[in-house]
Amino acid sequence: MSVELLDGGIILSFIEDDEAFTGSVENRFAYLDTNHDGLLSYPEMLKELQSLRMIETHFGIDVKLDPEELAHVYDSLFLQFDRDSNGSIDLEEFKAETKRMMVGMANDLGFLPVQMILDEDSFLKKAVDREFMKLQSDVST
Repeated sequence: MSVELLDGGIILSFIEDDEAFTGSVENRFAYLDTNHDGLLSYPEMLKELQSLRMIETHFGIDVKLDPEELAHVYDSLFLQFDRDSNGSIDLEEFKAETKRMMVGMANDLGFLPVQMILDEDSFLKKAVDREFMKLQSDVST
């Protein structure tokens, strides 16, 4: 994990760079697809959702939640990705929902930079790293 400065523009720029965004999405999808069938099952996706710990912490402090409520949240998130409701998530569904969520984050952040703690292999960290590399190449030219 690292502390990074991030704003909505950095996220949007990352999404608009089709090669960087698509490559990152494909890599994450391949990592999650543990049985290599080209689809994410609920158990495969559940591991990712649980690792994010989106609702089990409040400002870094563990929060005890009702297991049924937590299961309902994970079911709802899976259904957001599973756009055709066939019980699995293909690469295009994963990419589309990831993009939608990242655009939402960018819009929420706006264009004033904020400090965030980012996991090293997260999409947001990849966006920051891409922006840093772009700035470095601009300085050296």
